[in-house]
Amino acid sequence: MPDVSAVTPDTASAVNVSSLEAYTTLRLGGKAGTMAVAEKTDEAVAIVRASAGRGEPVLVLAGGSNVVIGDDGFPGTVLLLRTRGVEVVERDPRGVLIRVAAGEPWDEFVATTLERGLSGLEALSGIPGSAGATPIQNVGAYGQEVARTIEAVHVYDREADEVRILSSPECGFAYRSSIFKNNDRWLVLEVDFRLDHTTESAPVRYAELARRLGVEIGDRAGAERVRETVLELRASKGMVLDPADPDTRSVGSFFTNPVLSAQQWARVQDHLADAGEPPSWPAPNGTVKVPAAWLIEKAGFAKGHRGRDGVAISSKHTLALTHRGGGSTAALLDLAREIRDGVRDRFGVTLHPEPVLVNCVL
Repeated sequence: MPDVSAVTPDTASAVNVSSLEAYTTLRLGGKAGTMAVAEKTDEAVAIVRASAGRGEPVLVLAGGSNVVIGDDGFPGTVLLLRTRGVEVVERDPRGVLIRVAAGEPWDEFVATTLERGLSGLEALSGIPGSAGATPIQNVGAYGQEVARTIEAVHVYDREADEVRILSSPECGFAYRSSIFKNNDRWLVLEVDFRLDHTTESAPVRYAELARRLGVEIGDRAGAERVRETVLELRASKGMVLDPADPDTRSVGSFFTNPVLSAQQWARVQDHLADAGEPPSWPAPNGTVKVPAAWLIEKAGFAKGHRGRDGVAISSKHTLALTHRGGGSTAALLDLAREIRDGVRDRFGVTLHPEPVLVNCVL
């Protein structure tokens, strides 16, 4: 637990105020009011605390991979979180508890766990961003979610002005959500993951991944092999960062897969007409999850569909909205509205954005 009582924001590094586009994977966003860099946890807390004392809003950026910042930028303090550290806390019959600093690059952390003979995160390989962002979004891909392995999240509670440790149930994890999302109360500092000490993967739960691996749903494979396969799949969809590939200048999946009640699902089926039966899978409490990508494509939006001013749907995946250069956040959101409204008109389903929207609305 960090000692934050005597730290002042002066101990953190200041940086010149500049456009925020350099700090996001979309390469979009206006200017910050002020900027500061925290390389230690107590520095991050001190900056947030001082900003609160001035009544100034704070935007925390680490990887910048799941955020859309408006063209007017952010008028308060932008905290660039650059904390680092990975530590094995304990080993017991339940597995290995490993603690990671919030600013640690996520994919580097996943690779580190596999190098140490730990499994449970391999299907989440290749996801851009930081470790501290994963509980906020309850990041998931290829049948895994971080909620399955997170044991606790260390946070600074801005309301109580104290550092706390929240257990997994207290985090309120849900599909692509948690108590941290769109909630300025919490600053994530560190995350504790409970992983298995084995070179075998967690059970494979995603059909496309299972087919590539040549295993059945629920079977295991070598964890390193799962990672390699996931990286190949993500690269084929433009979902790993590659400076040479403009399709990766995005926030990944822009819309979440809608989870529909039985009545909503019945209405969608009534709208299908000649679109064919969509892929779907059961969700909790009798609901049905439907792929947003399928709905987008069947609503008439193909890969590569262009908006105005340098924005377009990825040429590899209809869920990714990309910035091809020279564009604006306003243009990106116009394209997102066009897609959202087209899906709603076609199927009666409203898609919701997955990234955090800062100083802009959809």
